[in-house]
This record gives sequence, structure tokens and C-alpha cells, in this order.
Amino acid sequence: MYVNVLGPLTLRHDTRSAVPTAMKPRKVLALLLLNEGRVVPAATLMAELWGDQPPRTGPTTLQTYILHLRKLLASALAVAPAAVARDILQTRPGGYCFVLRSGQLDVHRYYDLVAEADCALDAGDERTAESAFRRALAVWQGPALVDVAHGRHLQAEVARLEQSRLTVTERSIETRLRLGGHQEALSDLASLVVEHRFHEGMHGQYMLALHRSGQRTRALAVYQRLRLTMAEELGLEPSVRLQRLQQAVLVCDPRLDHETGAPGRGPVVA
Repeated sequence: MYVNVLGPLTLRHDTRSAVPTAMKPRKVLALLLLNEGRVVPAATLMAELWGDQPPRTGPTTLQTYILHLRKLLASALAVAPAAVARDILQTRPGGYCFVLRSGQLDVHRYYDLVAEADCALDAGDERTAESAFRRALAVWQGPALVDVAHGRHLQAEVARLEQSRLTVTERSIETRLRLGGHQEALSDLASLVVEHRFHEGMHGQYMLALHRSGQRTRALAVYQRLRLTMAEELGLEPSVRLQRLQQAVLVCDPRLDHETGAPGRGPVVA
């Protein structure tokens, strides 16, 4: 069984899908999967479905959704619904718990690869770390639960996942720059600074990659565009760290050319 939440919601066995088409059962399934192996209280599931004022029929309707999910799973797996209730979508005191085998859920694979990258960095093996970061990001197939409506609880879970993705993206590029992959990083960074208009870390990475690729004028233009946007929309100036990076580019500080340097590190841009 393959289960994905980092992108469209997918739960399939061979070619058979167990994802419901109706909105509310999809929300129940999504919240259970994001908490795989942990009990999700019935009250939390009802709050996701109906907010702070669930209907009197809420508990009964939730039970109906759970039964529907079990039937879909049983059909996809070609097993009895009772087996699904016993082994996969379990009723626990106060709520429900979705249980999967190791490696079936994409979120687990993603976090395992991030942990692998962290271990490699701790050991000083940046090439292995950069490879693990890339493989972690490749697990994503789009925005988390892109085809599921988000209530309060799902919104919080999705925000946590998307922040992790953004952080790992920045760390992956930083590691790539430290390995001398500045030209390779340019296309990714060109897109990222458009998507994340006020992310100073990524703008700094883009400036450094451009500088190292012999495009100092473009590097300075990236800074000026960010500075203008921040001033007009936020009434703010870029951070001191980014200002120091801009000054280093202006004077062609040789320390920027060290392949072990990274945005926001060392005396140049600290």
C-alpha cells in the first residue's frame, strides 16, 4: 500500500484507490494519516469537519465516515472490513488511529531522508548530506494535501510540513553552494525568490550564486529589487546580514569566492 500526503492525497494498493471522493471523509482520512500511529480524538476530527459547533449528529456522522473509509480500504486491499478495523483503521478509547507499515507513508520517508542528511552533516560528509536533502525534497509531489479542504487542524499540520519543506530547501541549496554547485543552483533560486518574495536567506543564496557565476550586476539587482519591495510593501530595510553581503559583492570581496562559504555565515555576511 502506498500512501502520499505530500502532494495530492493518495492511498492505493496496486491500481485500486481507497481515497473517498466526498470532501468530509477525505478530511478525516487526511488528518488520520498525518497522525499515523497516534490516536486522533473524535472531538478533534469533528472540529476539523464542523469547526467549534459540530451538529448533534456529529458523532454518528463521524462513525459513518469511518465505516466508509474501512469499506474503501477493504475493497482496495481485498480483505474483510473487520480486518481493516483490527489492523489499519482502529477504534481506540476516545478516537481513532491509522496504522501503517514502515515505509508506506511518504511523510516518514521524507523525515528519514532529512535525518540522514543531518547525520551526514554532523559527520562532515556534505556530499552525502546534499544527496539526501535532494531525495527528501523529491518525495514531495506538490503542496501538502493540495486536493483536500483544510479545516483548522489540517491547516496547522500542512503549515508545519510546508515550513519544513522550505527549511530543507534552503539547507539543501546552502550545502550545494558549499560544494561549489552555484551554477546548478541558479535556476532553482531564480524560481524560489519569486515564490518567496521576502525570504532574505534565499535572496542571499541567489546573490552569492550569481556572484560566483560571474554575474555580479545581476546579484546586485536582486538585492535592489528586494530592498525596493520591502520598503514599499513592509516599510522595512533588508537585514544587516544581507546589507553586508551586498557590500561584499560591490567590492568583490575575495572571501565570497571560497567554495566553503555560505550565505549568512562567516565574517563577510555575518
